Amino acid sequence: MTLTRRDLGKLALAALPAAALRAAKPNSVFGGVQVGINAPYSFHNIPGGADDILNYMTRLNLSAAELRLQPVEAYLKAPVVPPAPRGNAAPLSPEMEAERKSAADALTKWRLSRSMDEFKAFRKKYEDAGVLIQIVKFDGINLMPDEVVDYCFELSRNLGAYALSCEIPVSQTKKLGQFATKHKMKVAYHGHGNLTNPEAFGRLAAWEECFEFSPYNCANVDIGHFFAATGTSPAEWIKAHHDRVTHVHLKDRKANNGPNMPFGQGDTPIKEILLMLKKEKYKIQATIEMEYPVPPDSTLLDEIAKCVSYCRNVLEG
Repeated sequence: MTLTRRDLGKLALAALPAAALRAAKPNSVFGGVQVGINAPYSFHNIPGGADDILNYMTRLNLSAAELRLQPVEAYLKAPVVPPAPRGNAAPLSPEMEAERKSAADALTKWRLSRSMDEFKAFRKKYEDAGVLIQIVKFDGINLMPDEVVDYCFELSRNLGAYALSCEIPVSQTKKLGQFATKHKMKVAYHGHGNLTNPEAFGRLAAWEECFEFSPYNCANVDIGHFFAATGTSPAEWIKAHHDRVTHVHLKDRKANNGPNMPFGQGDTPIKEILLMLKKEKYKIQATIEMEYPVPPDSTLLDEIAKCVSYCRNVLEG
């Protein structure tokens, strides 16, 4: 009998619950390297609530996450702020703008009234299931009031995270670095592929510049973007700055800013990076980012299961 790609994916995913039953909880520390996932980002186009994420991760045998703030606050019933217009969308009417401002004010008030016990309970829910929230990702943290930035650091610590992550302009990392120093907690800046914009973490000097602002300013190295933009492996840069790298985003891309590919089918040196993390025993999460197109005969979770298996095979092979 010939098995299709979909059949193989189903078999791989179906085997995971049995393994979970034997181990009781997920465990994606492979060869000493903690493999995690960017959530709910990687679970795109499927439900991304806190319970959904936990279900996917236990099924996929993933025991660590870079978790965005949104599902945490949604689980705790935070006020919902309507999104701002993006791109070529029509501007909001005065009434809609007033509604959005009222919702934003309500969210700020909600955040500043929270007990950290709520986040400790959320952490316990995940850890009881075997999932560590090691990094919390924030959108627009550079636009938040100072007291809300303090809230972000405090909730991250109470969720069990060792770092925050975000995507903000280089010039604004000086102020956020001051908060990081105040809270004695790392904040990692995500890199893309723009090598010329002085405000972008594509050029390597941008990270080195932000490192000068605070000993807690760190790097989230996306190895797919790094390689696709520079044509070189990020291995040596990570080695040189390993104490300032909180996590690496794993994706496989073709060279010369080529497309995302299934793990092992692109040009990005995923295997080299994973084996380096293993050999050097760096405490750096290897964070899966699912970005390549799902084949018609497969599913998103099937493909993520293959990414997890790829990492495990490299690290334990």
